[in-house]
Amino acid sequence: MPRKERKAKLAARAGMLFTRWVFKLIRGSVCLHVVNDQRDRIKRESDRQFIYAILHAHQVAAVALSDPQTGALVSRSRDGDLLVPLLKSCGCVPIRGSSGHGRKGGATALAQLIRHVEQGHPAVIAVDGPKGPRGKVQKGAAMLAQKTGVPILPVVLVPRRRFIFAKAWDRMQIPIPFTRLDCRFGDPIYASDSDDLDQVSLAVEARLASLEQDTDPEEALTASQAVAVQRKPAKVSEAKLKRAA
Repeated sequence: MPRKERKAKLAARAGMLFTRWVFKLIRGSVCLHVVNDQRDRIKRESDRQFIYAILHAHQVAAVALSDPQTGALVSRSRDGDLLVPLLKSCGCVPIRGSSGHGRKGGATALAQLIRHVEQGHPAVIAVDGPKGPRGKVQKGAAMLAQKTGVPILPVVLVPRRRFIFAKAWDRMQIPIPFTRLDCRFGDPIYASDSDDLDQVSLAVEARLASLEQDTDPEEALTASQAVAVQRKPAKVSEAKLKRAA
């Protein structure tokens, strides 16, 4: 192996080990402050688990909340490649694919996640991933809930101190170790066989928007403004229109 390539591989491995250490530090050091947590009640009354519905921006923070053996839907992307070893190190079970209809590996991933939940384990889905728009919920969580009879638990996870990747489509947030992590749950959302998946997804979307507005109003406003800018059609100059004609 050429020396340059060997150095690159060693650097990548060192970077991964450092990132994994940071994630473990975050998971072990943040102070959880949980509001409206109904997980124990659901397990006690129905002997079932649940599906965490989170925003893509809150994936790192969700590692601190997830129970062991939580099935995590992870996109087949570069970001997903980074998350897989980190999730494994925290006891989660990464399942590769995407939640949107027609997305790469989506059907296979959903089938694996259904089996995982039916075996008695919880699941977590970043419902607006893998590419957004931020806050726009895909059908994956609703389909999983309908197939398994397990409720969806919308939850936002807001670190008091954090790094925000302002140029990323989701404005990804990284909690700073030893910070307080505010976890606010919404009430469970169920999907029966007769329910319309679009309507269930819209209900999850509205619940998450409300939770973020209540817990993190400044970031909710900033994110909504960023989404509006991203959706605005690009203006075509008059000169280009004349040349095209």
